[in-house]
Amino acid sequence: MRILVTGGAGFIGSHLCRSLLKNGDEVIALDNLSTGSLDNIQDCLDSQKFEFVKHDVIEQIYLEVDQIFNLACPASPIHYQRDPIFTMKTNVIGTLNMANMATKLNIPLLQASTSEVYGDPQISPQPEEYWGNVNSYGVRSCYDEGKRAAEALLFDFRNKFNLNSRIARIFNTYGPRMQFNDGRVVSNFLVQSLSGQPITIYGDGSQTRSLCYISDLIDGLIKLMNSNEKITTPINLGNPNNFSILEIANLILSHTNSNSKIVFKELPIDDPKKRLPDITKAKKILNWEPKISFNEGLSLMIEDFMVRLKNLNVI
Repeated sequence: MRILVTGGAGFIGSHLCRSLLKNGDEVIALDNLSTGSLDNIQDCLDSQKFEFVKHDVIEQIYLEVDQIFNLACPASPIHYQRDPIFTMKTNVIGTLNMANMATKLNIPLLQASTSEVYGDPQISPQPEEYWGNVNSYGVRSCYDEGKRAAEALLFDFRNKFNLNSRIARIFNTYGPRMQFNDGRVVSNFLVQSLSGQPITIYGDGSQTRSLCYISDLIDGLIKLMNSNEKITTPINLGNPNNFSILEIANLILSHTNSNSKIVFKELPIDDPKKRLPDITKAKKILNWEPKISFNEGLSLMIEDFMVRLKNLNVI
């Protein structure tokens, strides 16, 4: 098939492009490179089945493809808060443009949503039926509410135009090629521990995160797109095992043999205290669940970060 991946030069998008190429598909990676990087897809550029298009999903485009994975959007708090209006426009106008294209072509569209639609949840784990506890008027709203608006938009496209849309609510994901400066817990702690800086924990470290290795997530995304089941609701994709932030810090210190000290700072506004997916639907409908343990995935990520940090003379 010929498959469009928006956000294809980003962390998740680049891994998805690589997997689709491995499956024998033709891939078009579309990215404005605001947070993505050509370094992420350098090896893909050598393939005759791969094409890169520099373009912003906010602007209309038409490409003849068989499937669309819409992953375009800044996804870390540092990046999506840098220009919140752009983030909201990417979520809403970008999704509208992709939905219009998919409708015109009569092809399936997979939308990358997020666990952030649950906000700071009052129940744990979070099932897809939970409506969430989201602040619509805050520093994270451009992303949280933007993704919720994108889901609502696709719901209406399905009802009005019979669009075959699949929505993946992606929980915390980690692995090689993550950006060093994206403000996410695993990448932050790794850079700090490998370079001998203090490990910065916001809050008291008791807040929890579930961590899904990138290859497991990509497997889930592809299974969701290609499922023959009639899927009309969002599907959680994440690891049902969780760790406290303090546990993650200590595991990283142990894996890296680092002498870095842990320091505590004030918790950011609206930072969720719990993140834990209920993946009952993914198991039942997709026959999917994560296989890579955090210890195993962390070792693979450390190898990648050490090489890249050495190349930058950081360590």
